[in-house]
Amino acid sequence: MAILITGANRGIGKGLRDHYVAEGETVYGTARGELPVEGNWLRLDLRDPAGFPRLAERLDSVPLDLLVCNAGVYRDKGMKLATEYPAALWAETFAVNVTGVFLTVQALLPNLQMADAPRVAVITSAMGSSERAPGHSYAYRASKAAATNLARNLAVDLEPIGIAVGAYHPGWVRTDMGGSNADIGLADCVAGLAARFGALDLASTGEVLSHDGSPVPF
Repeated sequence: MAILITGANRGIGKGLRDHYVAEGETVYGTARGELPVEGNWLRLDLRDPAGFPRLAERLDSVPLDLLVCNAGVYRDKGMKLATEYPAALWAETFAVNVTGVFLTVQALLPNLQMADAPRVAVITSAMGSSERAPGHSYAYRASKAAATNLARNLAVDLEPIGIAVGAYHPGWVRTDMGGSNADIGLADCVAGLAARFGALDLASTGEVLSHDGSPVPF
């Protein structure tokens, strides 16, 4: 199985990459900075539209069984409504968390179509739930709500060509982004997400689930 994971050099993305490499899968990882020496690495900065054609060119004729759109940013943690949230922060957040997801799927659509039962997994967040909406972290929450919406609409349009799409909340995970007080460890998160990705098919396309398989309100 061939898998591409965006943002695979740290946090959840690294955990997923390590999991699939250990299982003997062919894994391509993207990062926007210096690339690790070992493994199949591709440079991709989701803020730069010019990077997506280059990514597609590097993967020309490579069938992709699973695309994991994991890379994301959370810049507004702890920001104050009255005095912070500059326009540039909103632009970067949506460029990475929403537009970057779309452009990645669009660029790699030919590669997905080459596989027998291709899947796209979008890492979203329950923080984007409009039903819960506890306030604060406005840019991140809005971007993850949009990412979930994007995944569900992609599921509709890609189903006729045999590509399943799901959106997944990884849980509150003890990573650099999640912090040391988060609910679950990386190993539990990765095991749960890998199980969800493995079960994703055309019958379940459009699902929005947590790492443990429970539905996420959106």
